[in-house]
Amino acid sequence: MIMKKSLLMALAVMIMTACSAKDPKVLITYFSASGTTKSLSQDLAKATGADLFEIEGAQPYTADDVNLGNREARAFKEMADKSFRPELKESPKNLKSYDVVYIGFPIWGNAAPNIIYTFIEKNDLKGKTVIIFSTSGSSDLGNSFRLLKEQYPDLTLVEGTTLKRNPTPEARQEVINKLKEAIPVK
Repeated sequence: MIMKKSLLMALAVMIMTACSAKDPKVLITYFSASGTTKSLSQDLAKATGADLFEIEGAQPYTADDVNLGNREARAFKEMADKSFRPELKESPKNLKSYDVVYIGFPIWGNAAPNIIYTFIEKNDLKGKTVIIFSTSGSSDLGNSFRLLKEQYPDLTLVEGTTLKRNPTPEARQEVINKLKEAIPVK
């Protein structure tokens, strides 16, 4: 009887140890204007086994809204007012259950779109590792990350990387690998 209890207790300890050493729960959130960031996010989710959440505006963005060749486009007007926060369609469910949250976006005017600031301000990300990544035709993540870090100094922000326009399959895979490696190990 004593041996049976000892074996059961040893088994319970092993199970509890295995459960506490589990991988972090990961959510990939993204805002995508043209589909590029969405595609990268989907590939990253497949590579990491993470859940996905699309950041969408309450007022959907049209192709004309994000036409960066038109200075009258909604994207330019929003970015001209750094304090403007577009409303979100919704927020992720059960955000508290995630340890790591990726935030991906296209770079607009060498910065994150204002809707990213809305997302961060409307969702409690304190205590989570927040990995920032982007897609861009020409800019890298540096300035966008710096601005986010200045705006939200209390968050644990990690600088990911940028997928540039027309990447080779190898360059795309390199970005996915780098982002995957950014997940902290428990």
